[in-house]
Amino acid sequence: QVQLVESGGGLVQAGGSLRLSCAASGSILSINTMAWHRQAPGNQRELVAAITSGGSTNYGDSVKGRFTISRDNPKNTVYLQMNSLKLEDTAVYYCNADVRATTRSYLNTWGQGTQVTVSL
Repeated sequence: QVQLVESGGGLVQAGGSLRLSCAASGSILSINTMAWHRQAPGNQRELVAAITSGGSTNYGDSVKGRFTISRDNPKNTVYLQMNSLKLEDTAVYYCNADVRATTRSYLNTWGQGTQVTVSL
């Protein structure tokens, strides 16, 4: 069994910054891609950023140049540094990971989500 626990969400003024963290724990053999998605009320969940175990990254168009994804492989942790936040960045942010468990099975796992609210 694998768990993802996010932290770092909160309320921030437009133009400000936040850093999200997501730590994976449990019966983990390895983790391939780790990613952040977000979902605002009335909208579909969308990819914010993703990073492979080798460090290759991919960003959604709306966050390019403002957000940076990184990871600490020994700690099974992924981070999302969010700068120049805009009102439209308000959403619940979810961590996702492609995990190979110690049972050799592959699991796509989601965290419980953390709220990010950007205000004027």
